[in-house]
Amino acid sequence: MSPYAAGRRSVHRSVAAGVPLALLAALAVAGTAVGAPSGEARVTGSATLGDIPLGTFSNALLPGTVGDDRSVDLGGIGSDIYPAGRKGEFWTVTDRGPNGQIKVAGGKRRTFPVPGFDPAIVKIRVSGGTVKVLDAIPITTSSGKPVTGLSNQKGRDEAPYSYDAKTPLSYNPNGLDTEGIVRAEDGSFWLVDEYGPSLIHVSARGKILTRYVPKGLALTGADYRVVEALPAVLLHRKINRGFEGLAQLPGGELVMAVQSPLSLPDTDAGEASLTTRLLRFSTKKRAVTAEYAYRFDPVNVVDPSEDDTSELKISSVVAVGRDRLLVEERTDKAARLQVVKLTRGADVLGDKWDDDTTSPSLEQLDDPAASGVPVLRKRLVVDLGAVKGVPGKIEGVARVDHDTLALINDNDFGMTDGPEAFDAQGRLVDSGIETTVTYVRLPRGI
Repeated sequence: MSPYAAGRRSVHRSVAAGVPLALLAALAVAGTAVGAPSGEARVTGSATLGDIPLGTFSNALLPGTVGDDRSVDLGGIGSDIYPAGRKGEFWTVTDRGPNGQIKVAGGKRRTFPVPGFDPAIVKIRVSGGTVKVLDAIPITTSSGKPVTGLSNQKGRDEAPYSYDAKTPLSYNPNGLDTEGIVRAEDGSFWLVDEYGPSLIHVSARGKILTRYVPKGLALTGADYRVVEALPAVLLHRKINRGFEGLAQLPGGELVMAVQSPLSLPDTDAGEASLTTRLLRFSTKKRAVTAEYAYRFDPVNVVDPSEDDTSELKISSVVAVGRDRLLVEERTDKAARLQVVKLTRGADVLGDKWDDDTTSPSLEQLDDPAASGVPVLRKRLVVDLGAVKGVPGKIEGVARVDHDTLALINDNDFGMTDGPEAFDAQGRLVDSGIETTVTYVRLPRGI
């Protein structure tokens, strides 16, 4: 990416809509297919998002929100990707914004270098080797204020700090760490969040209509409607590992994926576990209607270079039929896509596994099926780690057609962890990782 003062593009606003309809990001890359033996999955195209100053982007949506973007460009839109209808067009969503970790006095502090950043829904078009921003919708509270990406609750979420980890920032009950996105038939959006974890219903213009959170969360002070409608067991989600995947089934029902196993009964159990959970939500009943146990493959199967089980995550789920789901198991370096069928007999909602006093917990079972848990059966579709040309940290997957997937990576706004992420002037030392949309063809389809 370019330095803050050089080669950065201006953002034009639509007079009619008052939001950018063309944020004009372009950076050409090779859009040709990467060679692969006949009969194997292969990359058929790749496109990259160019440099858009984060301050310019954010202030065009909500003037005055970002005073200093510290040379950070727009990124993080790879949190998810969802088809927008026209060929090559997709809805994406940013996460909570630029953030990192710095060790201080033996502990790690969560930094927010651009605390005024407001998560946004971003519509993109892939054209040749270029990703262009067509539209952007800021996510706002009921009164139209930015939600920000700041931590919600003291004692439950990581304490927020300035870019250098020296100055504490205020918690914000409105804050969201948005991840998955789907668009409903009425034009509204559904998003998932890692803080609550929560499911958020957002209007077509980005205003939060309702945020659904676990029972007992007691989130107070939010400037929008909060409903405790999710199982209380989700209060045990691992920090920064709430909901990350979201799928919309035919008919409008939603499926949410908890990114990692719950910390139940404690952190050690969650770190060692291979069992996470999927939840089905009825948008008509506004309630969870089913819960499923999902079992990861061993970490060294997903990623042969990794031996830490806690690195396993679900980052994307995609509906591929009435009750069929494509599930992405990943580490930061590799990913595998599995297909599961959501059968009625696999539902564990309201069972003893939702009781956090059950011992051993679902997460502690070495073989859940042997203990009578109806774990979802799965079938491997593709090992993306073995497909030449697929970047790391794929967080979004969209089905383009029967044979083709669109993948998008999370570039973390070009940030790295540690004090070296910024120079002596407080300007970002960019990682050089770009936001990329990659098309992969599956010879046998899904």
